Amino acid sequence: MRIHCLGGGLVGSFVTRKLVGDGHDVHLYDVVERDTPATFHLEDAASADHSKADFVVNMVPGSIGHEVLKTLHAQGHRVVDLSFSETTPDQLPSGPGVVLWDVGIAPGLSNMLVALAHRELGRLDKVSIKVGGNPAQPDAGWSYMAPFSPHDVIAEYTRPARIVRNGAIAVVPAMDELHTIDANGRTMEAFLTDGLRSLINLPADSMGEYTVRWPGHIQRYQRTKLNPDELVDAWKFDSKRSEFTWMEVRVEAGGKSRVWTVEDGGRDGDSSMARTTGLVTFACVKAWCQRPLFTKGVHPPEDLPDDVIHDVIEVLKKEGVAVHLRSSDRQDER
Repeated sequence: MRIHCLGGGLVGSFVTRKLVGDGHDVHLYDVVERDTPATFHLEDAASADHSKADFVVNMVPGSIGHEVLKTLHAQGHRVVDLSFSETTPDQLPSGPGVVLWDVGIAPGLSNMLVALAHRELGRLDKVSIKVGGNPAQPDAGWSYMAPFSPHDVIAEYTRPARIVRNGAIAVVPAMDELHTIDANGRTMEAFLTDGLRSLINLPADSMGEYTVRWPGHIQRYQRTKLNPDELVDAWKFDSKRSEFTWMEVRVEAGGKSRVWTVEDGGRDGDSSMARTTGLVTFACVKAWCQRPLFTKGVHPPEDLPDDVIHDVIEVLKKEGVAVHLRSSDRQDER
């Protein structure tokens, strides 16, 4: 398959390498030079010629992601979208393209896991998603370095969070419901962010997505006088510093619960967020190359069939990402 990857940042470069390793004819498009095993094109992703591509993987920053996706959709491409733009792809005007969107760890894998629980248990009582990529140890400063576009992190902190309370959609300020949690033995803090996206349409009494940070980080952000560009510099990712990504997806329904935990510490020079996010993206592209998952329309991750979702989980596990499931009514690990 000929696959065009748009954006070669930490996640984009990882996905590109995985697709090359899987035997595809991969072309990477970016406006800055990238060291890549793919065929590289130094040009704007939206205006480039993608007519020969079997699939396009949109991994540009969220600030431009929707406009790029709109162009690709209008041109009739099959697109796997990881841009996480504020305007969600289900708002696209009708067009000939076919889109699978939000295929990262959260949103992405989190949606898939909730979908599995919903298909098994029916209407959900409570859904709680807690996720974050952070340094392995806190420090005297921000205790944070951005594992993807820092501007997208700032958008998480400022964009009002859509949640579900008492069976209805509600909008609350980002960083609301700040509380302490145990993240696999680490005392950390979690706060609401706008990460539910398409999941908000599933029937549930209560649902929220929380970003996880070391204690004191978000309070420092709330007090800072730094502008966004200065924060980008302050949060610059340091590849020499140990870090980890941790996620918990907890679903409760009818007295039963399903709790998935996902954790990674990076490997072979790739960050944990690049791996956990990028492996989900890679697995979705791989699955779509092998069979016609979708032939029309714009699809969120929860539209994927069960067997594909389990294949995604297996790809993560084979690459060394820890994925565990605890069930209240039966003991198993999948």
